[in-house]
Amino acid sequence: MSGARVIGKVLLIDDEPDIRRIGQLSLERVGRWQVAVAASGAEALAVAARERPDVILLDVMMPVDDGPTTLARLRERPDTADIPVIFMTAKVLPHELQRWRELGAAGTIPKPFDPMTLPDEVRRVLAAAEAP
Repeated sequence: MSGARVIGKVLLIDDEPDIRRIGQLSLERVGRWQVAVAASGAEALAVAARERPDVILLDVMMPVDDGPTTLARLRERPDTADIPVIFMTAKVLPHELQRWRELGAAGTIPKPFDPMTLPDEVRRVLAAAEAP
């Protein structure tokens, strides 16, 4: 695993305060990562540019700018274009998973997630996305 991506900082974007709180606690305490949070797509763009996270966890279903729209906006900006994005969603139908990969997502983590294994899921998705 010498080529594995090193994660120091994660940006968690979700419109649900409880998901942000539980996710942040999991990523900080279990994953031992720094965590920034955002409640909307618009806020996420500013936080991502400022914080420069190593990976972004992005809720698919959000009001105003949903996950795919936010991902497209992140990809348009030179300072955030290369940050891996993992969608988080309760909708995990195969055709949707394929569509999100085509949009540039590294992968998907199903919700509800297990706070004790969330950091391992992030690592697993990133490793699978970087595999040849």
